[in-house]
Order: sequence, then structure tokens, then C-alpha cells
Amino acid sequence: MPFKYFFDSTVVVDNRAKGGRSTRTFLNEGRWQPIADSLQEGDYVLMQFGHNDEAKEEKYKDRYTPVPDYKTNLIKFITETRAKKATPVIITPVSRMRFDKDGRQQETHTEYTAACYQVAKQYNVPLIDLDKRSRELFQQLGPENAKLLFMQLEPGENPSYPEGQKDNTHFNAYGARRIAELVLQQIQELHLGLADHVVKK
Repeated sequence: MPFKYFFDSTVVVDNRAKGGRSTRTFLNEGRWQPIADSLQEGDYVLMQFGHNDEAKEEKYKDRYTPVPDYKTNLIKFITETRAKKATPVIITPVSRMRFDKDGRQQETHTEYTAACYQVAKQYNVPLIDLDKRSRELFQQLGPENAKLLFMQLEPGENPSYPEGQKDNTHFNAYGARRIAELVLQQIQELHLGLADHVVKK
């Protein structure tokens, strides 16, 4: 959501993300087809999945997507994007906050990040490694300060969460902006055409 503020008026950010969706449920619910149908030459499609694809817990079984199927779905997004002369960009899943007892941030998406790399290499697609960059950010902040990025609330702090919240996955507004800045930085490092339209600060 903070992304639209990074670019000049020539760039329209059309956010089609939907919480809780894996590549499989995004397709099954018909959320991808309108994107594919509306693409035009010069568009960019920034695709980031993985969190929900890897959810093996019983309560999330409807969204779980095995790695081979995850790769197949990414390839579908890529090929249909290119068919419209638009540019696909793969973004690895952003890391969850998980520190070990020694204060080292742990990798939380190993298989699905690796799958992103494999598909990106096979199809020569620009790749933004948000998994790695977000882990580096969390490590830099440390176990306590990294909590400031997430929906970590004490009881009574927010009326929407009267019992408090200990969420190591979803970001608050500040965290969302910091993560969006990591993506923006890599867009510039990759010299994507979008980088020419970043608002100069």
C-alpha cells in the first residue's frame, strides 16, 4: 500500500493483492484472470507469494500449495504476463520474524524462496529477494526493535485488539513502509524501467 507514494504521476499502482491467498487459491478464485486480461505493453507485474502456499497446518489446508505446483503457478503468471508484452517480476516471500536464542534471525521460507530463484533463472525473470533483505533488516534491528515493524500490541493498546496481538508475520503501517522501501531499493538496483519514475527525495 505505501508503494504508490514512491513513484511520479506517470505510474499507476494497481494493488490486486488479497490477504490469505496462495498461488493456488488466487487462481481458483479467479483473481489472476482479470489481471492477465487487463495487462498492456509496458506494465509491470510484481508477484509475491509463498507465505500461504507453504501453510501446511490443518486449518490452512485449503491454501497449501506444494512447491512443484507453486512453481507451475508462477510460470503461468510469467508466461501470461509476457504474452501481453508486460514485464513479470518475482519477489520472494518476505521473512517472518523468528530469532533463535542467540538473537540470530532465522530463515523461514527456504523451499519457496529457492523455488523463486529456480523459476526466475529458468525464465530469465527479474528477481527481488525480499526474504533475504527483510532478514537482514530484522537482524540489524535486533529481536526487540524488530517487533516495532509488526502487529505486536499489548492488551488494551488498540481497541481493535483488546486482548493484544503477538503477530510475527503481518506488518503495521511503519513496517509495511520499511518493507516497501526494500523492494524499491532492489527495483533501482535491477535498473528496471520503473526506477526512472521514482520520486526524488
